[in-house]
Amino acid sequence: MDLPDIPWIGGAARLLEVAGVLAILIGVLIAAILFARDLWRREAGRDAYDRFRANLGRGILLGLELLVGADIIATITAPLSFESVGLLAVIVIIRTFVSVSLEMEIGGRWPWRRAEAERGDTSR
Repeated sequence: MDLPDIPWIGGAARLLEVAGVLAILIGVLIAAILFARDLWRREAGRDAYDRFRANLGRGILLGLELLVGADIIATITAPLSFESVGLLAVIVIIRTFVSVSLEMEIGGRWPWRRAEAERGDTSR
């Protein structure tokens, strides 16, 4: 089944790609500025470093989510083949693994355990 040729959809995928890259770059910049501010205020080095890594990870996660969206749009608008769908699956799997790893690094728990931690439920 071929999708109708809608010219703006390809542009939307490119726009999402640019937004993903910008999110990562802006996230790095903001994390660096906040890290410098923490050091200027003479925060404990380890605490400042931990906040820097968490802020950096958040920027990367946001960028990855936008890039996955762009890949999905680009794949469904291109002529579908087993190769293009397989490539999308591999990209999504890799980015999902990176996202889960970053979530673990930032929060110190599995992403699906976040609600339990926020409720204070540590019985599991």
